[in-house]
Amino acid sequence: MVSGPIKTLIKAALAEDIGPGDITTEATVSPRREGRALAVAKGDFVVAGLDVFAAVFQALDKKIRVTGRVTDGRRIKKGTVIAEVEGRLAAILQAERTALNLFQRMSGIATQTARYVAAARGTKARILDTRKTVPGLRLLDKMAVRLGGGANHRFGLYDAVLIKDNHIEAAGGIAAAVAAQRRRLKKPARIEVETKNLREVAEALSCGVDVIMLDNMTCAAMKKAVGLVAGRALVEASGNVTLRRVRAIAATGVDWISVGELTHSVRAADISLLVSG
Repeated sequence: MVSGPIKTLIKAALAEDIGPGDITTEATVSPRREGRALAVAKGDFVVAGLDVFAAVFQALDKKIRVTGRVTDGRRIKKGTVIAEVEGRLAAILQAERTALNLFQRMSGIATQTARYVAAARGTKARILDTRKTVPGLRLLDKMAVRLGGGANHRFGLYDAVLIKDNHIEAAGGIAAAVAAQRRRLKKPARIEVETKNLREVAEALSCGVDVIMLDNMTCAAMKKAVGLVAGRALVEASGNVTLRRVRAIAATGVDWISVGELTHSVRAADISLLVSG
């Protein structure tokens, strides 16, 4: 089952695509004709978003039946039948592109996340996403990261404090920014501070923050920072994280590695929907 906010997202996506009507399908397919289609993998990837895929079709016609042949989080091979869609053929064709767009994007995110998770395996580092998502699709993007084995950073500006370089500059320093934040907080919240060198790490640590972000530091500097923090706060590596160097970053001892690439540079999985009658 998908949540209310995801149903709202799907409704908006369908309205964008169909508009006042699908002029091609209306001319070529009887509204009473029943049909069947198979979602087939055209490459190897991690499946993510089966419930969302099904919900798109059912948003147009509740009687459409979508039967998954695999499960979310599973790595599949080219040629695998992922799901079967049965019902009114006109509705299936009208929902096809929206359903595939969302499903392919989510599976692409999950697949790339799984690569990063595998690269960091054996270390304590967790792979996290960022807020670098397509506006309006964040719920789905972050769901896909979880299905790929990663974890979610904050969802928005409202659920965790992250004091970044511009906040620090505006407030007049790390200590001033943290103090201002604590005066303003109405309920307990995790406080994270972005740092760019060991001096700033020491200042953030002296403020008793919960998480210290190491922004665009070398692996050597990150290792020193982890030693300086010595478990008194969580340590996050961020900036210039690539699949090629994530293992080296994880080996420095950081707790989290946030990766913008998971959602801002998605290569969608390749899936076809083939009508078979």
